[in-house]
Amino acid sequence: MAKACPITKKSSQLSGGYSNRTRATQFNPTGVTRKYANLQKKKIYIPELKKTITMTLSARAIKTIQKNGAYATLKKANLI
Repeated sequence: MAKACPITKKSSQLSGGYSNRTRATQFNPTGVTRKYANLQKKKIYIPELKKTITMTLSARAIKTIQKNGAYATLKKANLI
């Protein structure tokens, strides 16, 4: 399974690797790097279901759960 947040669908991205000096003189690619999403493994208690689940979530998804509640956020993402 790929490392991606099930709520926000965030995963890794490829970023360009050109220095300013390379752009100024000649077009020599310096390589492509992969930037990873800020994923955290969290246990979430859902009082409506009286269950605890462990998920790998992005930092943005954790803030969304704190704001809107676990049950509402997971239901909107079709995970419950």
